[in-house]
Amino acid sequence: MTNRLLILLLAVTFPGVLAAAEPLKGLLITGGCCHDYENQKRIITEGISQRANIVWDVVHEGGTTRDHKVSVYSDPDWAKKYDLIVHNECFGGVTDPEFVSSIANAHFDGVPAIFIHCALHSYRNSGAADAWRELIGVTSKSHEGKRALNVVRVDDHPVMTGFPEEWKTPNGELYKIEQVWTNCTPLALAFGEDTQKDHPVIWVNKFGKANVFGTSLGHHNETMNNDIWLDLVARGALFVTGKLTEDGQPQAGYEGTGVKPIEIGNLEPVQDPLFSSEVTTVSANTRSNSPE
Repeated sequence: MTNRLLILLLAVTFPGVLAAAEPLKGLLITGGCCHDYENQKRIITEGISQRANIVWDVVHEGGTTRDHKVSVYSDPDWAKKYDLIVHNECFGGVTDPEFVSSIANAHFDGVPAIFIHCALHSYRNSGAADAWRELIGVTSKSHEGKRALNVVRVDDHPVMTGFPEEWKTPNGELYKIEQVWTNCTPLALAFGEDTQKDHPVIWVNKFGKANVFGTSLGHHNETMNNDIWLDLVARGALFVTGKLTEDGQPQAGYEGTGVKPIEIGNLEPVQDPLFSSEVTTVSANTRSNSPE
């Protein structure tokens, strides 16, 4: 058999062997109070693309403020050109209900979403906060103290493929979950030492036509820049876009570029003054790993 005939046969029988699928187009929205978004935008985009065939646009706005209105949201069609929106913003001071409702409505029409950590506390003082919370799948208004968390898997959803039965995070800030909305399915829990109860920390949700994946884990860079966290969120991205198989693997053509270390700087997140009296930035070289 000639090489040309062999290539033709492979192309017809296994089309994914010779060429990857068209990449998914993702948009990361980030910025705001209390977190090292400069480094986290690299961790998220590079880490997910190493594991899934996704290319990114990034909107990083607002500095360290809490009341910035992300500019792209003012465009009625802001979400339509994307296969996936990742929300890693922290703008709890935005109160305009029409502005917040418009973000939720864009997803209700079918654009998939991922919500990470402080996205849960964004827009919490808006008159449309419940539309945002229903989109996410959970309601949270505050968090516990900083300490490593013991994350326990409670569901065998494909997103959780390869996730350990229990994972002790390198560091953590547990969000208190006050409500799980009707279409939300918790996938993992962590016990809160302050509240003495379990709180969902990983979940999937359905909002209108949109598939949603969420995790409250991700305050600290060392939690994010970790194979367990990145593998999980990459599977979440593939799930919400319909590109994850039942056994938790990327569909043919949607594999990533290959996992390698992501080297980041030493910035540390500052605290939201509504939740903590600490408003400082320290070097990672001087940070203690003990719970605060």
